[in-house]
Amino acid sequence: MNKRLFWKLCLTIATGVVAFFYLMNIVTARTEEGMSMLAQEHRQQLNDWGKRAEELYYAGDQQALNLWLENLTQQENTWVSIVEYEFTRVAGGKIAEVYTDRFYLGRSVEWKIHLYFNYNPVMDIPFAKGQVSFLIKLPTRMRPGSFWPTTRILLEIIIPMLLLSILSWILYHHIVNPLKQLEKATREFAKGNFDVRVGQSIGKRNDEIAQLADTFDRMALRIGDLIKSQRQLIADLSHELRTPLTRLDIAVVSLQEQHNQAENLQRVERESKQIRKLVDDTLTLAWLENEQPQLQQETLDLVDLIDVIVDDAKFEFSHKNLNVTLPNSALLHHSNHRAIGQSLENILRNALRYTPVDKTVELKLSEYPEQYLITVADQGPGVPENMLELIFQPFFRVDKARMADSDSFGLGLALARRQLQAVGGRISASNQATGGLLMQITLPK
Repeated sequence: MNKRLFWKLCLTIATGVVAFFYLMNIVTARTEEGMSMLAQEHRQQLNDWGKRAEELYYAGDQQALNLWLENLTQQENTWVSIVEYEFTRVAGGKIAEVYTDRFYLGRSVEWKIHLYFNYNPVMDIPFAKGQVSFLIKLPTRMRPGSFWPTTRILLEIIIPMLLLSILSWILYHHIVNPLKQLEKATREFAKGNFDVRVGQSIGKRNDEIAQLADTFDRMALRIGDLIKSQRQLIADLSHELRTPLTRLDIAVVSLQEQHNQAENLQRVERESKQIRKLVDDTLTLAWLENEQPQLQQETLDLVDLIDVIVDDAKFEFSHKNLNVTLPNSALLHHSNHRAIGQSLENILRNALRYTPVDKTVELKLSEYPEQYLITVADQGPGVPENMLELIFQPFFRVDKARMADSDSFGLGLALARRQLQAVGGRISASNQATGGLLMQITLPK
């Protein structure tokens, strides 16, 4: 598993949260700085008071200046004063003019007011001439940051909780929505809807959940096909059993009536063998389809195996012509002689069964770098093009022209394909231009 979901969540949560708090820290700092500055109208008010104090100071009317200062103190409930100051160098280098010209005894109106102090600072508005300043303890009504505690809670607690809740909601739905689709599909599958799939409903994801959905779809496809196959197999088997069972019933009735006992006993024996073969082949086919077994791996010589099969076929179909072209040797590794032998026997019997007496079946084994090719060509009636794949389905028969032998139940080619697939082989059918059916079998070396 590639852990794509882990890295996606890691990138989203770790990187996102760190970036979020970094930005929130910047926003909080800038908000605090902005709220630490005096309002523009308050700065203007303090500067106006400084100009008025400067006018009264330089007018020389001490009484008017004191009265104005007293009124301002009572009006703003604060402390005000006008002070003169002078620097005296005691030792060291010369004092720079910047200190003598713009020295502040209090805080400039352009400076920040610390929001965490529990007292109001003294503001210093220096006069334009001389080393004189108007000092005033900042009135409470002008103190900035009155909403800072609430703003701080909003920025540091409420907004992060809200945004992280939204992020959690998005991640939750990103994970849970496809799981809900999977749960819904599972319920539908349990109700018998074997065509339900999840992959299309979860979008273009490429993570562990997408892999889970893909696994579910493959499981649903496999189980659905198995169940449908088993249902069809049971239905076909029950249908195929009716005919031999009916003939058995007739033979038994005839025996009971003492008519043609020898002939009826032969009929009973033949029908019993047919039923046994039908059941055995059906069970073998169901085992191959359901279990997909790992057959015993062995090394075999295809030439030897085909020789045995051909000898048996010539004995059984002595009235048919069979031409065989084989190399001296054809070693096949990691395969299974039983599966290949039974499949080749079914294919060859099928070709001989439907080839007329005066016609010939051609069997040829060719060797290629990576595989062997076995071709079996008959001269029978052939198969319609649209049914070339259907002949590999259990109990499928084309028509009466392909039913020359009553022992055929339509399982031979189906078994052959499943057995060849179990050892990594393939089989395909095509019609020859000269007539007849051509079977091509490929087996990896």
